[in-house]
Amino acid sequence: MRLVIIIIVALLPFGLFAQSYEAGLMFGGSSYQGDISKSEGITAGKIHPSLGLFFRYNANKFLSAKANFSYGKISAADSDSENEGRRQRNLSFQSNIIEFGITGELNLFGYQPGELQRRFSPYLFGGIAVFHFNPETNYNGQLVELQPLGTEGQGMEGFEEPYKLTQIAIPMGVGMKFALNERLNLGAEIGFRKTFTDYLDDVSGTYVAYSDLLQGNGELAAALGSRTGELGERPSDEPVVVETGAIRGNPGKDDWYTMAGLTLSYTFYPKNGLGKNGNKNDFGCPKF
Repeated sequence: MRLVIIIIVALLPFGLFAQSYEAGLMFGGSSYQGDISKSEGITAGKIHPSLGLFFRYNANKFLSAKANFSYGKISAADSDSENEGRRQRNLSFQSNIIEFGITGELNLFGYQPGELQRRFSPYLFGGIAVFHFNPETNYNGQLVELQPLGTEGQGMEGFEEPYKLTQIAIPMGVGMKFALNERLNLGAEIGFRKTFTDYLDDVSGTYVAYSDLLQGNGELAAALGSRTGELGERPSDEPVVVETGAIRGNPGKDDWYTMAGLTLSYTFYPKNGLGKNGNKNDFGCPKF
């Protein structure tokens, strides 16, 4: 990420011509990596459809800036884990992700969609994003929002405050773009979001004993803080005894989420700009 920024700054004085703008769509998938992941890796959680809108400013053939508004979904369940201990823990979650981000792109080969001289380029990107999430879980056939419950004692005396549902992320990734003609561009990218929260899945640190959660945050929080008792052919109505401080998650690693997919965009040319065939730009005044 730091190397990308250095390269972009170094290239700023060069090629400040052939400016253009793009508006487009992204169709793809979203996934997550965290405490309920099936395994280590990029697609450690289930993959769900995602959709995005974006506006791109091509400052020159090497540098672009993009603003995006994206929607995705992430989920995972201990029942899918390859680890027996995780399966016994029996936690699960799902959450919608709504994101607004601004990123800079470095076109490694140079990209000039209007002139069709440099029609293809891989690119690196990085930036900053604001995203909103809200983990839920299925309990007795109903989706229950987890953050208000404080399943790890949030809000109780001696515990942390509830985590925020709107957070900052650092998007970074790679992609490629190809100009089909002067106007239409096809691309593909994969972007990893480094977050600063360990609660995308509502799991981070340690258990709170059932009796303590029951007294402090209520019956529903106590029931969902530890769900091991729901396993078996005859699940017990009695909670499994878990001591306060027993390991529930890994607070040493923040969660990540990923968005990847195909992009399709339409190019607009700036005032007095010309395409390959000398066509008048989109932003000039019409002649009658």
